[in-house]
Amino acid sequence: MADSYRQIFKDSFWTNNVILAQSLALCPTMAVTSTATNALGMGLATTAVLVVSNVMVASVRNFITNEVRIPVFIVIIASLVTLVDMTMDAYLHQLYGVLGLFIALIVVNCAILGRAESFAARNPPLASLVDGLGSGLGFTFGLLLIGAVREILGAGTLLANASVLLGPPFKAIEMTIIPHYNGFLLMALPPGGFLTLGFLMAGKRLLDARQEKRTETRELAALAAG
Repeated sequence: MADSYRQIFKDSFWTNNVILAQSLALCPTMAVTSTATNALGMGLATTAVLVVSNVMVASVRNFITNEVRIPVFIVIIASLVTLVDMTMDAYLHQLYGVLGLFIALIVVNCAILGRAESFAARNPPLASLVDGLGSGLGFTFGLLLIGAVREILGAGTLLANASVLLGPPFKAIEMTIIPHYNGFLLMALPPGGFLTLGFLMAGKRLLDARQEKRTETRELAALAAG
């Protein structure tokens, strides 16, 4: 059972990564990844919605008919996004002000409805929780990668203003990677986001191809030894 949950997590986090494999949610991805701090905040907010919505959909899947399932899923997701939006406005107001409209637009993030429809509606709550956690953390991972590359090349910093946006405890993670750096404006603009995404997607495909080749080599060696 643990192995099956591990495989579910791996598939949702890496194999079917929301950004790097499926190219979903590109609107918020390009909009909020000008810095790694913004990317982290958006990723964690989306992860919270993904996990809870998956569990709720899996819990009610046997009580709703196919004809109304999509409206029910949307109501669940919209309710959770409203709670996240209000919570961030109350406790992380600076970050909320930066992310602005993109928090509310989590409702139309096709990755969330997609996981509800393709996985949570067909599996029990615990497996759906693992899938939601993997998908959310995979989304956060993708956002952080893009945000980190853009921020380092664009401003020479990493997780700048984390203490302002996320709270004083995050002061320790603020870094200056390239001192006295004037910045590369292109990376702070949308074209820089698309360039970064393209290179990261290519990198993922290369890693997957190498891993697949290693697996095939091991299997052939095992067959030869047998």
